Amino acid sequence: MEQLSKDVVKVYVWELPVRIFHWINAGAIMLLILTGLYIGKPIVGSTTGEEAYYTFLMGWVRYIHFFAAFLFTANMIFRLYWVFKGNSFVTTNVLRLAFWKEIFQTVKFYLLMKNRKPHYTGHNPLAQLTYLVLMGGGSIVAMFTGFYLYFEPQPESFFGKLFAWVPFLFGGSFSVRSWHHLMAWVFIIFIVIHVYLSFREDWLEKNGTMSSIFTGFKTEKKDKVETHGGEIQPMAGAAQKDAEHE
Repeated sequence: MEQLSKDVVKVYVWELPVRIFHWINAGAIMLLILTGLYIGKPIVGSTTGEEAYYTFLMGWVRYIHFFAAFLFTANMIFRLYWVFKGNSFVTTNVLRLAFWKEIFQTVKFYLLMKNRKPHYTGHNPLAQLTYLVLMGGGSIVAMFTGFYLYFEPQPESFFGKLFAWVPFLFGGSFSVRSWHHLMAWVFIIFIVIHVYLSFREDWLEKNGTMSSIFTGFKTEKKDKVETHGGEIQPMAGAAQKDAEHE
């Protein structure tokens, strides 16, 4: 633990695998959104005036989309594993009554109302629930609908049969595409809110929220971290953990 002053310490919040996951996820989602919107409504066509296969623009966009989709899926599977492997800042327990009470207090805090929101070194309960619903549930919908559309032309293949149930849950092929497209806009809205709240948290709390996703550390008052069960990781120990993860 690096004690910056009598009452302020640096807390090792985001382990190296979490930080790597975050940036891979961010990159994959941006590629998926940009290429997906183009696939749905091409805004640029061939500039040669020849047959489409001479430039293969849509083909390359689709290849990038598919690559990002598989990368996104593998990354999410790893994140699910790290829920059980990682420190206390990457876990969520929605079965606690206190979790839902604290969500209510956090909503009041963001609405600038009187509240009793505790201090959180990691994600607050509202952020945890948002990640669980959007990055968890939303990602599942996007992945299943996407893989169905990818293997739809080969219904007799192994993967075609594996995802054959998707239309029964989301409707026919057009409805599946609509759900997949809707998830893209859900992620776009989420990104805007996520970036805004991250900067807002950093500005109000002065705790290094933005830099922590690069370094892993936040600056916190020692009594608040200890009160809420945060893991105060020594600087040397944190560096050693990062080295072990590499």
